[in-house]
Amino acid sequence: MGWQIFLIIFAASSLMTWVLRRYALARSIIDIPNARSSHSVPTPRGGGVAIVFSFLAALPILAANESLSLHAMWSMLGAGAVVAVLGFLDDHGHIAARWRLLGHFIASVWALYWLGGMPVITMFNVEIDLAWLGHVLAVLYLVWMLNLYNFMDGIDGIASVEAICVCVGACLLYWLGGFESLIMAPLLLALAVAGFLYWNFPPARIFMGDAGSGFLGIVLALLSLQAAWASPKLLWVWFILLGVFIVDATVTLIRRLLRGDKVYEAHRSHAYQFASRQFGRHLPVTLAVMAINLLWLLPLAACVVLLDIDGALALIVAYVPLVMLAVRFHAGELENV
Repeated sequence: MGWQIFLIIFAASSLMTWVLRRYALARSIIDIPNARSSHSVPTPRGGGVAIVFSFLAALPILAANESLSLHAMWSMLGAGAVVAVLGFLDDHGHIAARWRLLGHFIASVWALYWLGGMPVITMFNVEIDLAWLGHVLAVLYLVWMLNLYNFMDGIDGIASVEAICVCVGACLLYWLGGFESLIMAPLLLALAVAGFLYWNFPPARIFMGDAGSGFLGIVLALLSLQAAWASPKLLWVWFILLGVFIVDATVTLIRRLLRGDKVYEAHRSHAYQFASRQFGRHLPVTLAVMAINLLWLLPLAACVVLLDIDGALALIVAYVPLVMLAVRFHAGELENV
């Protein structure tokens, strides 16, 4: 496959984001700051649709060039489209949480069917086949990841930077570890996000919206399961690379559940949100996420691929400082801290 497709995906995403920004301004599809917001300037939203269209359009091309299996293509195409449409409709109006959640489960079941279910996993050098329980856990994982990504898309550039770091990191490890056949899909996703990031980098000129964040969450999760079918250790690699978002969202959810909060209500009590208020800007926090990904999580993931370090052990080592950091920045605490 020629290098031209890389340029086309990036350019298409960037151009479409520009078009969507003009559309949002013309239709007054604007995020107005309120008490639950992490921004202070009214900003157009819905730019993540550019990521959706540019990436989904590339999937049949990848399949035709045998850079992606047909099963993986239908998995990402169907589930990604359903989640993006639900998010787009919610961006333009409001869909009750129960109907959104039902759609998320339907998309996840569809995706898992085409991927072949949950593969065998390895933990502390022991192979574990979870059978039907594994399929149930995989569906819950997909639903959690797409909602998690929505929760974490709260300040300028953070969701885009996370997706690019994770995808590029995975591609690098695929190349070094001899899994070149898996490279194209995450690489093209990174380029689609990069085209959007041009407009979303702090200070953002457009926001991703639910259509983009939910789509990224489920596609990243599907890429991790696709990788696990190639080699069980690669699932741990993705868990490690996604550590910043997984830890912040999970610690926040657990602490809010324990306090009895209505977890489906909007809030701004994630660690990254507290940090952005402490620093008074979004940029330092977004750059810190990039640094953690490149300087801490990527080397640990590389140890799993290149040195055969046990994935579960590497994940514990990776997550402990992240949990401490989340607690340090008050993840899940009351917002008046």
